[in-house]
Amino acid sequence: MVEFVDIALLVLLGITAFSIIRQKNLFAAVMMAGIYSLLSAALFVVMDAVDVAFTEAAVGAGISTILMLGTLALVGHSEHQPQHRPILPLFVVILTGAVLVYGTLDIPPFGDASNPVHHHVAPHYLEESEHEIGIPNVVTSVLASYRGYDTMGETTVIFAALVGVLLLLSLGPRPGRVASNGRATTTVRERDKAVSEEGMEEAQGDTLQVSDEENTLEDTNG
Repeated sequence: MVEFVDIALLVLLGITAFSIIRQKNLFAAVMMAGIYSLLSAALFVVMDAVDVAFTEAAVGAGISTILMLGTLALVGHSEHQPQHRPILPLFVVILTGAVLVYGTLDIPPFGDASNPVHHHVAPHYLEESEHEIGIPNVVTSVLASYRGYDTMGETTVIFAALVGVLLLLSLGPRPGRVASNGRATTTVRERDKAVSEEGMEEAQGDTLQVSDEENTLEDTNG
C-alpha cells in the first residue's frame, strides 16, 4: 500500500512539473508550484520525514508562493516570448538529468538497514544526542545543534529572498505605468498628458512659422 501511494505521488509530481513547464501564464505557474510543494510534503510524510514535510509545506507552499505572487504584482502575469528557441538550455537540462540518473544507479536501496549512513553517525546521534544536547527529540537535536550551521544557512537564504522581494515591492510601479495583460503600459492620464504636451509643441512651432512668414512679408513690402 505504501509503495502504491509513493508511486501515485511521484506520478502526480511529474504531471505537475510538466504542467509548470508548459504553462504560459505566470500566475497559474505559481499556483502549480504551490501544488508541487504540497505533493512533495505529502511524499515526505509517507517516507516518515515529518520534519522535512513541515518545512516544505510552510516554506515551499506558503512563504514562497506569497513572495512570488507579490513579485507578479510588479512584473505582470504573462511570460515574455523568447527571441530564439532554447536549444542550449534544453540540452543542458537533458545532459544534467542523464548524469543524475546515472549517479543513482549505485545508491543503496531506500530504507535498507545495512546502508553505510546507518553505520556512521546515525547510531551516535540516536544514542548520545539526549546526553550531549539535552533534547529528547533526536530530529530537533540534529537540526538545532549537530546541523546548526546548515539550518542557519537555510534560514539566511529564505531571509535574503524575503528582503529582495520586499525591496521590489517597496519600489512600486513607475509613475504613469501599470501592469496590464502581463505588460507594463502607460496610463490614460499620462498618455493624454503626453499628447497634450506634443500638441502644444506643434502649436508653438506653427506660431513661430507664421510669425516668420509675416516678418518676411513686411520686409518685402517695406
